[in-house]
Amino acid sequence: MRFSKLYAPTIKETPSDAEVISHELLVRGGFVRKVAAGVFTFLPLGKRVLKKIEELVRSEMDAAGCQEILMPIIQPADMWKTTGRWEDYGPEMMKMTDRHDRQFALGPTHEEMVTTTVKNELSSYKDLPINLYQIYTKYRDEIRPRFGLLRAREFIMKDAYSFHTSMEDLHQTYQVMYRAYAHILERMGLKFMVVEADTGAIGGSCSHEFNILAANGESNLYYCPKCGYSASDEKAGYAKAPPYEEESLLALRKVGTPDVKTIEQVSAFLGLPASKIVKSLLFKGREGFIMAMIRGDHEINLSKLRASTGDQTLELAQPDDVSEAFGVPIGFIGPVGIKNSVKIYGDWSVQGLRNVVVGGMETDYHYCDANEGRDYTVSEWYDLRMVKPGDRCPHCSELLLETKGIEMGHIFELGTKYSAALDACYTDEKGQSQPFVMGCYGWGVSRTLAGVVEQMHDEKGIIWPLAIAPYHLIITVVNVNDPLQKETGERLYRHFLERGVEVLLDDRAASAGFKFNDADLIGIPVRLTIGKAVSSGVIELKKRYEKEPVKVRLEDGVDSIYRLYERMIATYAPGV
Repeated sequence: MRFSKLYAPTIKETPSDAEVISHELLVRGGFVRKVAAGVFTFLPLGKRVLKKIEELVRSEMDAAGCQEILMPIIQPADMWKTTGRWEDYGPEMMKMTDRHDRQFALGPTHEEMVTTTVKNELSSYKDLPINLYQIYTKYRDEIRPRFGLLRAREFIMKDAYSFHTSMEDLHQTYQVMYRAYAHILERMGLKFMVVEADTGAIGGSCSHEFNILAANGESNLYYCPKCGYSASDEKAGYAKAPPYEEESLLALRKVGTPDVKTIEQVSAFLGLPASKIVKSLLFKGREGFIMAMIRGDHEINLSKLRASTGDQTLELAQPDDVSEAFGVPIGFIGPVGIKNSVKIYGDWSVQGLRNVVVGGMETDYHYCDANEGRDYTVSEWYDLRMVKPGDRCPHCSELLLETKGIEMGHIFELGTKYSAALDACYTDEKGQSQPFVMGCYGWGVSRTLAGVVEQMHDEKGIIWPLAIAPYHLIITVVNVNDPLQKETGERLYRHFLERGVEVLLDDRAASAGFKFNDADLIGIPVRLTIGKAVSSGVIELKKRYEKEPVKVRLEDGVDSIYRLYERMIATYAPGV
């Protein structure tokens, strides 16, 4: 490809809405253009990278025994209502109504669709197991689309779904897919971490995330350097602290706290540490309000709360809803005297904690020396808080370490959640009807572009791994008005094309600095430079991430130049 013909509008300025480096560099490098919040057009360079990611993912899926299909984006609401996810999925699901007033979803995922597809086709245990996948567009109405391709409303995803006769059979496929996902990341030369993860709205009994490690990653990952335990912040557990020391119960007191609402304000006003103040957080879900109680120096983990209650629709109650339902501002809500209809869930951190401060259920008041069991009752106790630095491993009690990552893939053991709800069954060896045991496996294809850039870049631009680079070689002719430079560039360009090399010839009438900057910005693995030294029979080759070029004499012949290029490609390892 000739750069003079390539539609790759590079820009010097940083986009004003770019919050992360991947967004900045993909726009500046002419890979993508923003259409609306969370919606992007892929330009030729971006499409080449996207296509290579698709091919890489596809090759691993095929090697794992999966079969490719293509399912519709528009999905009838009925199947989602049958599984309960029409409401459970929440406002992230984009919905539409056609001219006949029939409701549809723009698929954020395809569990219902694929299960409905196979339910009348896979009738016998002899048809199983089977693993089907697609690479297609998905839609999620993110509340705040940001970070470029990392949190988009329209994105390309690979989603696979497996069907089995037993959990044991599912485990085997799960491990095959686990290895395939790891291999995808290894082939791109990326540093990554696999962690236990929350199943969320997808559901199931077990799941793992595959995260690219990046300093500015959006996910907090916790891991144990001793036993190897690792988990996302939504899932991470911790070693339960020893019981609190016995403390005499003091009399309950109601104390005036005018305009004191936050934990910090209450702590300062009463002269108590945040650990002696208990947050009483109201959430609204499928069956109304619930309360979650957690120590003041901890943060609630909504994923754990949803999993513990079994209600994926739970959201923090809005101030107006709280005031209307309880007649109290949200900052003064507490468990003492709360309506009996409000079920209280307690975090382990407040179990056995005595003489605490809670909201007074009256404007400008808090209760001091409140005690669970005497003044209020917690219905159920769970781990409901976010892990934080200083916590210890739930398996071996070693200090947990923290790192940042960007989720690329997520795999789930679903069990019979969808098959049972949709009456998708097969006939077993005994002639009895059984629901399919299912697994699902997602990979963010378009998201991978951004994730790779977050890990592989420098101050000059992108450093693409060889496996997904838009081109492998860029030939930079410094001065196209110099006949010798131009002729040498054309000759080498033809030679590399004949050898099957993915080569980009920069034949533009632009300054050397402009061309070098573009080459670094778009991240081509190897640059071959033809400049003034060609008059002395010398050209240069350089890996994108190395500072010093290697000088080559033209008299050594084009085959020698090609062999040097091959050696550079064979040893190309930007992530090492």
